[in-house]
Amino acid sequence: MIQSTDVFRAFQEHRGDAIVIPTGTSGRHWREVSTNENRDLNLGGAMGQTTSAALGLALGLPDEKVVLFDSEGALLMNLGILATIAGKQPQNFCHILLDNECYATTGGQPVPNAQDINYAGVAKEAGYSSAYSFEDLEDFVTNLDQIMQDTGPVFVAIKVVPEVENEPIGMRQRVPSRSRAETIRGLQAELGISAG
Repeated sequence: MIQSTDVFRAFQEHRGDAIVIPTGTSGRHWREVSTNENRDLNLGGAMGQTTSAALGLALGLPDEKVVLFDSEGALLMNLGILATIAGKQPQNFCHILLDNECYATTGGQPVPNAQDINYAGVAKEAGYSSAYSFEDLEDFVTNLDQIMQDTGPVFVAIKVVPEVENEPIGMRQRVPSRSRAETIRGLQAELGISAG
């Protein structure tokens, strides 16, 4: 497995003027290495829908290279998008999947069948023009020029080290909140309305 920051550092050297869309935890790491933030598009928490948005951008800007850094958790929420992308054949689209085998943003829960899914194989069989799979940084770097020159849609699956951001929801320390009645009384007091 590769550190995602190493993936981004290597990619930055081959980026050219591509529009880059980082998703999930990758957004923070990408901002640390990107040298052209004017061509970065952060779609925030659109988990499961970012791939569709990136496809729309690639179709709308056919003369621009569009690179999406996706996550397997998000892709699995909308797996049918692979067939849609393959059907539309955006020649300017490069789809890079950072596969950490877990849902890192929600507590590190394992992705079902994480070790056995061949995402590059799924993309290739769906109809992507080319598909790659990497678990070694040197192999990825060696192939980056070819990846960026390939006619899209191109799919790249990279196994990365998980960086779990949160405890699972049921294990998080809860912030005390006011009851509904306390909230109404507080709002009434703030507005000068007497409780009646």
